[in-house]
This record gives sequence, structure tokens and C-alpha cells, in this order.
Amino acid sequence: MRAVLGEIIGLFVDDGSLAVALLVWCGVVAGVRAVLPGSPLLAGLLLAGGCVAILLVNISRTAGVSRRPSGRPSPGA
Repeated sequence: MRAVLGEIIGLFVDDGSLAVALLVWCGVVAGVRAVLPGSPLLAGLLLAGGCVAILLVNISRTAGVSRRPSGRPSPGA
């Protein structure tokens, strides 16, 4: 049962650090929204921009991991 539950959660949360970063960012934006209730556009822009930035950082980090050399020296080394 635990394995099945883990697989179901894995369908929605593949990368834990991405999920945590997005949750933290949503909390930050919610805090900004609570402090500045009269500026929903700012909160929306912060939410969208931050989510895109977090996604791009995650993609670049993942691409960097998959591009690691396989132990062979580079041609210029």
C-alpha cells in the first residue's frame, strides 16, 4: 500500500525541491498580498514571475546533471 501511495504522489510531485520551492514562493506571495491588499496585479506578477524563475532554475539544474561527463576528459583538457 505504501508503494502504491508513493507512486501516486510521484505522479504529481516528481521533483521534491521544485515542489517545495513553489510552495515557499506561494507563501511569500501570499504574505505580500496580505501586507499590500490593494495591489492584486503586483501579487499576480510576483506569482507568475517567481514560478517561471523557479522552473527555469530547476530545468537548468536538471539539464546540468544530465550533461555531466562520463569520466572521459574533455578534448581541450
